Amino acid sequence: MEPLPFLDQFQEFHHIHGTNVRLDPTGTQATRVESFANGVCFSREPLSPGEIFLVEIEEKELGWCGHLRIGLTARDPLTFETVPEYSLPDLMDLGDSWVFAITRNHNRVVEEEAVAPEGEGAGDGGLAGGHRLGDGREEGGRRLPRLGGGDVEEEAINPKPKTFFTDSHLHIEKVKIPMDKLVGRSRPGRYSHILDDLYKTNALPPTARRSRIGVLYVPKGQGLADMHVVINGEDMGASAKGIPMLLPLFAVVDVYSATKQVRIVQVEYGFSSLQTLCRKCIQKNIVHRMALDWLELPERLKHYCKYE
Repeated sequence: MEPLPFLDQFQEFHHIHGTNVRLDPTGTQATRVESFANGVCFSREPLSPGEIFLVEIEEKELGWCGHLRIGLTARDPLTFETVPEYSLPDLMDLGDSWVFAITRNHNRVVEEEAVAPEGEGAGDGGLAGGHRLGDGREEGGRRLPRLGGGDVEEEAINPKPKTFFTDSHLHIEKVKIPMDKLVGRSRPGRYSHILDDLYKTNALPPTARRSRIGVLYVPKGQGLADMHVVINGEDMGASAKGIPMLLPLFAVVDVYSATKQVRIVQVEYGFSSLQTLCRKCIQKNIVHRMALDWLELPERLKHYCKYE
């Protein structure tokens, strides 16, 4: 497997963003402060081939229909007089942008169903799983009736267990990404060690809090690339194909509708940090996560080892 052609760099959101977005002082947390739209954000720097832009959903807002949208754009954010209100369809209608709408289910691309309409080539980057990436009109940011105080989708359990931890890295073509940071985990509770096996099978729904979603592009030759969306350590497939690599490609994150706040997760491609190595060492020598409470360790380190 070939190494990634870039060094680790600290990723941030661009200072150009939608009118309803507030960034924290570090530039790594984006919050939509009102309404359901005008939440479009960009990466501060263009992505390198194979470099993932990964965010974690930190806060949601009940009552809205629709979720996070993520993708790529060849348009430099500095060229926007006004940031588009929506990534779908506004940003995509400007051209040179490819955006994927995350849903509770059906995010995986089914290659055999993707058939391009006559007269439209792969270079248009318009197909994903047999349908266009979206026009932004299906969900429309409308209000939903509140059925209760809980978040049903966060309590859902995936009936089909997956084995994401059989490999320490996610492999997409020739790209190799460390799995440790890719997988979102539910917040541990007092008796949550009973559910450890469920966490290991990635039971966290894509649109739930603490879910981690990323985007990257993989070169395919002749100056073209495919866009891949990764959800909690699982590659959803090539959601857009034939993307030209002549211009720099920026990540797009639309903090849309039910998604209220996201945070960038820094991925370590080279040597793991001392903090990560300590966590791995401790985890190998305990029965379950809650056993950490019995160890004479700093409280912050205990929380880090339990992914709190």
